[in-house]
Amino acid sequence: MQFTAEHRAIADTVARLVDEQINPYVDAWEAERQFPSHQLFRQMGELGLLGINKPTAFGGLGLDYSYAMVAAEELGRIRCGGVPMAIGVQTDMATPALARFGSDALRAEFLAPAIAGEAVAAIGVSEPQAGSDVARLTTTARSDGDDYVINGSKMWITNGMQADWICLLANTSDDAPHRNKSLIVVPMDTKGVTRATKLHKLGMWSSDTAQLFFDDVRVPQRYRIGEAGAGFAMQMHQFQEERLFAAASALKGLEHIIDTTIEYTGSRRAFGGPILANQVVHFRLAELATEIEALRALVYRGCECHIADPGGSEVVKLASMAKLKTGRLVREVTDACLQYWGGQGYMWEADVARAFRDTRLVSIGGGADEIMLGIICKMMGILPSQHKGD
Repeated sequence: MQFTAEHRAIADTVARLVDEQINPYVDAWEAERQFPSHQLFRQMGELGLLGINKPTAFGGLGLDYSYAMVAAEELGRIRCGGVPMAIGVQTDMATPALARFGSDALRAEFLAPAIAGEAVAAIGVSEPQAGSDVARLTTTARSDGDDYVINGSKMWITNGMQADWICLLANTSDDAPHRNKSLIVVPMDTKGVTRATKLHKLGMWSSDTAQLFFDDVRVPQRYRIGEAGAGFAMQMHQFQEERLFAAASALKGLEHIIDTTIEYTGSRRAFGGPILANQVVHFRLAELATEIEALRALVYRGCECHIADPGGSEVVKLASMAKLKTGRLVREVTDACLQYWGGQGYMWEADVARAFRDTRLVSIGGGADEIMLGIICKMMGILPSQHKGD
C-alpha cells in the first residue's frame, strides 16, 4: 500500500479532530451513554470526512477506499469504541449501497445530507431473532400503490436514538430468502416508527443503541435503493466495507493499549524490579505487537482488493479474514494487557478495562466469528456442502 501526501493530510486532519474535539469529551460521553452525534458529524462533514470515497456530485471527495481506510485507522485513536463505531455506521455501513446503487434523487435527498453531517444515519438489519442469519429476518415492506407499508422490528441499532434516517433491510416479496429483500431508506420521523428502548450494553457506552418498531410505516417506493429483491446482495456488499472498517479502526487502539502497558509495567515494580523486566511480559508484548502489524498488512491487502474489484470474491475472503482476526486479536491483546496491569487494570475507568469491554463486540457485530469462518471456508471451497458425493 503506497500512501500519498493526500493520505497523510487526511490522517492528520482526523488526528487533530480526535485530539481536540473527541478525546477530551469521551469520559463525559461514556457517563452520559450517548455522544452528540449531530454536533460531531457536522464538524466531520465540514472537514469532508464523512464522504471520502463517496461521489463528488453529492458532496463526497470521490477518492478511492484507501483514503477512507486511512481515516478509519486514525479513528482508532479515540479512547473508546462507541464513537468510532457510530461514525463507521455513517460512512461504511448505512451509506455504501445508497452511494453505489441509489437513484440520483434518492442520493440527493439522503446521501448528500449524510455526507455533509446534516443528517445521522443508521443501518437496520439485525432483529431479535435474526442477527448474523440475515436471511431469516421477518420485517416486511408490502407494496400498496406507490408506497411500501413496513411492519416489524429491528434490534441493536447503532445511532438508533438519534438517527434521522435508517437504511432498512426488509422482505418485499414471498420469493426465496436471498431474492425477496430490498434496502429502503426510512426517515425516522415517519408515523409508526418507535424508538422503543435505549439498550444498556456491556461496552460501547457512548454509542446510543436502540430497539426499533415499525407499525404500518408508509414510505414511497422511490425510497428503495436499487432494484426490488436485490437488497440481500447489496447488504452483502455493505458488509465488506463494514468489516474492513472494523479491522482498520481497531489498529491504533490496540497499539495504544500496548504502549500504555509498556509504560505502566516499566514503572511498576514488583519483587525487586520492573514488571516489564520479566521475560514472560516483554516477550508477550513483542508477540502481540507483531500480530497487530500482521493484521495491518491484511487490512491493507483487503483494501487493495476492494479498490480493484468491489464485492469480488477475493475481497469477501480477505474482509472476512480481517474481521475474524480482529475479533480474536482484540480479545487477546486486551486480556493479556489487563493481566499485566493487575488490580489497576480491573478498575472500571482504566483504558485497558474500557477496551476489554468495548472490543468484545467485534467478534459478534457485523457477522459473528463463526459466520466469518463459514465465508472463508466457502471461498476456499472446503465446506462439506461443496463436496457432496465425493
